[in-house]
Amino acid sequence: MSRSAHPAGPRHADVLPEGHYTAPADDLNALDPKVWAHTVGRDADGVVTVGGIAVTQLAEEYGTPAYILDEADFRDRARAWRTAFGTDADVFYAGKAFLSRAVVRWLDEEGLNLDVCSGGELATALSAGMPAERIAFHGNNKSPEEIERAVRAGVGRIVLDSFQEIVRVAHIAESLGKRQPVQIRITVGVEAHTHEFIATAHEDQKFGIPLAGGQAAEAVRRALQLDGLDVIGIHSHIGSQIFDMSGFEVAAHRVVGLLKDVRDEHGVELAEIDLGGGLGIAYTSDDDPREPHEIAKALSEIVTRECEGARLRTPRISVEPGRAIVGPTAFTLYEVGTVKPLEGLRTYVSVDGGMSDNIRTALYDAEYSVALASRTSDAEPMLVRVVGKHCESGDIVVKDAFLPGDLAPGDLIAVPATGAYCRSMASNYNHAMRPPVVAVRDGAARVIVRRETEEDLLRLDVG
Repeated sequence: MSRSAHPAGPRHADVLPEGHYTAPADDLNALDPKVWAHTVGRDADGVVTVGGIAVTQLAEEYGTPAYILDEADFRDRARAWRTAFGTDADVFYAGKAFLSRAVVRWLDEEGLNLDVCSGGELATALSAGMPAERIAFHGNNKSPEEIERAVRAGVGRIVLDSFQEIVRVAHIAESLGKRQPVQIRITVGVEAHTHEFIATAHEDQKFGIPLAGGQAAEAVRRALQLDGLDVIGIHSHIGSQIFDMSGFEVAAHRVVGLLKDVRDEHGVELAEIDLGGGLGIAYTSDDDPREPHEIAKALSEIVTRECEGARLRTPRISVEPGRAIVGPTAFTLYEVGTVKPLEGLRTYVSVDGGMSDNIRTALYDAEYSVALASRTSDAEPMLVRVVGKHCESGDIVVKDAFLPGDLAPGDLIAVPATGAYCRSMASNYNHAMRPPVVAVRDGAARVIVRRETEEDLLRLDVG
């Protein structure tokens, strides 16, 4: 089923071809550790727990829907990326995946840098105490006000995304009496194996300066001539939710080719190469993501080999995992409101959230897993579609999955791997109030982003 099959979104009565569905798991009560956060399990009563706390307790105290984030898992994953790349490389957490002041403090404590792409993300980072020199500022259309704030703060790098931005950042830096470190983002013509809207290195898209036609080389030439800029390297990002490393190999070959051309023409060997992020996570048991140490080893070998072939010093490598760190660390907890069997099709399970707290299914045709969380069940499996409460047929959380046949209103279900791009992309559609983010660690829970209230909604409505 294509995301473009109907202008209003996926049609509620569509049935995929026979054979599309995999068989239900042998045990619907099992929780695949590949999909769930590290401390998730079930207690003696069959209730899902995280960090030693039952979800029934969390639902009673914080309500549903709610994003439940395993802080220990987040820290473990951040540390694994930092350890895998070592002191000779930089790891920038991509704040767009999910950002809050608590997350910024965790990153600082675990030794990661931070990538931001808006004035709001920059403000969050600075307000939480992230050292400015460990911040990279992205974006395809940074405003003069955002650029000035970043330069004044002393961010470690601004990633230049266009010819206009080269001049804009240089002018602002010079007017402030500063020389701003920058990278130039290029598009290398590599289309990663991902959704059309999250593939970001082919030429026909809004990000970066194309390598084709000498445009990227011309951008570097111009930037090197401007006193307000210190060109420290090249940036490339080929897409999101990528499992295959071959795209990075082609991208690195082309980026290193540009570095060689810059050296040959200008006598300058740029010191850094940022290969972006986009490494995939397991949303379902069928996904098979790589571990950080495997990714680090593969990227290091690719860049080293390409540089040796071009007779260049190997530059310092940067990467930008966001989803790969925070994505698996959280799940969304919902309460079932209605269960509606449609004979010969499937059963629709409506929950108290939906596309306002997870737009990815509607936006990208994303796939998720789901589990009965408030108890276990030995009932026969039934094919379900988990949907939200919004006035859209495309308001789907989990397109197709199996849940126990005795599922009933009032049960709690949990959707794993929702740490990335769910709260960040959440909306107030139908005047829904965005859920809280509850961090759990070692038997203690605390709200790090509170639930919105009707007062919050009405305060913005000035009449």
